[in-house]
Amino acid sequence: MATPPRRPVNPMEAAEALFKQVKKPAAPAVERRAAPQAKELVSLKLDSAVIEYFQDDGPGWQDRINDALVAVMKANPKD
Repeated sequence: MATPPRRPVNPMEAAEALFKQVKKPAAPAVERRAAPQAKELVSLKLDSAVIEYFQDDGPGWQDRINDALVAVMKANPKD
């Protein structure tokens, strides 16, 4: 039984072999639960007036927005 040559003889086949898509096995999805009270990085669009309001008091404005949202959440429970 003859073994195929290591390199393609046809230049077109050689070029196609270089650009051939390699199929990688997909990594299994692992669901990880966040630690309690952990903060998560998100992107959020807010009105500029809202940002100004919280930034007027200086550093910590993001924490103040978070505190305001927690207060609303506690005042209006879903259950």
